[in-house]
Amino acid sequence: MNAVVQVIIFLSGLVLFLLAILFLIPSFYRHETQAGIFGLVGAVIGAFLLAAALLPLPGKSVLAGALVCLAFAFGILFILPIGSFHRKDERPTMQVDERTIMFSRRRLMPCTPRYENYYRDHPEQKNIDDSIRALPGLLSLSSPMADPWAFAATQAGFFLTESLRDAVDGPTVTAPQEIAPEVVSQYLKHLAQYFGAGKVGITEVRDYHIYSHVGRGSGEYGEPVVLNHPYAIVFTFEMAEEMVHTAPKAPEMMETALQYSEAAQTAIQIAAWIRELGYKARAHIDGNYRLILPLVGRDAGLGEIGRMGLLMTPDLGPRIRLSAVSTTMPLTCDPPGDNSAVLDFCHICKKCAVNCPGQAIPLDDRQEIEGALRWKINSEKCFHYWNTVGTDCARCMMVCPYSHPNDPAHNLVRWMIARSGAARRIALQFDDLVYGRKPKSLTGPKWTQMKMQ
Repeated sequence: MNAVVQVIIFLSGLVLFLLAILFLIPSFYRHETQAGIFGLVGAVIGAFLLAAALLPLPGKSVLAGALVCLAFAFGILFILPIGSFHRKDERPTMQVDERTIMFSRRRLMPCTPRYENYYRDHPEQKNIDDSIRALPGLLSLSSPMADPWAFAATQAGFFLTESLRDAVDGPTVTAPQEIAPEVVSQYLKHLAQYFGAGKVGITEVRDYHIYSHVGRGSGEYGEPVVLNHPYAIVFTFEMAEEMVHTAPKAPEMMETALQYSEAAQTAIQIAAWIRELGYKARAHIDGNYRLILPLVGRDAGLGEIGRMGLLMTPDLGPRIRLSAVSTTMPLTCDPPGDNSAVLDFCHICKKCAVNCPGQAIPLDDRQEIEGALRWKINSEKCFHYWNTVGTDCARCMMVCPYSHPNDPAHNLVRWMIARSGAARRIALQFDDLVYGRKPKSLTGPKWTQMKMQ
């Protein structure tokens, strides 16, 4: 009996100590002092349990019993159907006109026919948009977050993506080669990852994936979008955690520009590869989309549309950028995203909404919008803040518990919250306790803090 007690205490202490060390080391490396302190406390408790198992201390049976009860209670909570999320139809019934989105509206120049025509049809947006135009603007050196070197690096990344805009499409090289959809789909995914992509998914193109009219990029502004491609391949690109966690400061936007350019290069290469095999293909990259990529990504099985309106992936949350290729090449589709655990976590978490400086993210439940249940952000408020501070903010992305690094401790948490509603609720409480309900921005890599003399 005494040996059993010792084994229970020793194994409990060893597991806690190892988990705490896995959490402690990266926390101090990233200068997350509060999280590091909690890791240190966990390591001390684990070391105490290890010592208690080896030393002739009184009360070992009581301690072992308490540990067994704690493990049993958590096991019961883990399997209870807490936080079950009932899905409804989440497919929109309407297409979006790209001319109405903020990224297109910001390009309208006062006193031009395009400006006059747009606001004649949408007078309710004119005062809001004109007030945004009066702000310093994105990457403005007169904005509060101005950083000349970081802003120049950001502009360089966007310059590369813009330079690739006309390479998104082209003629097929040969007659279509005969291929097996299952085989070519797997090869294509590996090829995309070889080119730099993270996760890759394939889906059928549906009407609600496609913008109804051109609002930016190649093509004639205002013309109807014609995209007779039955399939789409969508790619994720991880944004570096150490850069994202500086948000809303300039290093985060450097990372945004970098990953958009990486996403563009991969999509353009994949589209060119498909055309070499005789099939039509168009890349969809930042500033030159015909597809609404979060919806395509969701239907390709890569994640869910979260509270902040972005694609939430199970492993990185919103800490990604996307690109896609639509094509006539026959492919095998992946099952659509059905990750109710992610939606349940977004439902209870609300951390992005609480921390949104522009108060653009809703705190209430999902509503039916355009035929689909979703959380709808206020894009005007979001864009107003961007143009006030000079960066794309990303505060929502930074505070999201899913955005934590890919290390063993956080990946264990991701594994548990994917399988248990109780674990999701416990993990959220610990995340608030360890990182704070309103986490502070980090400083980022030292080299990003160097300033022009």
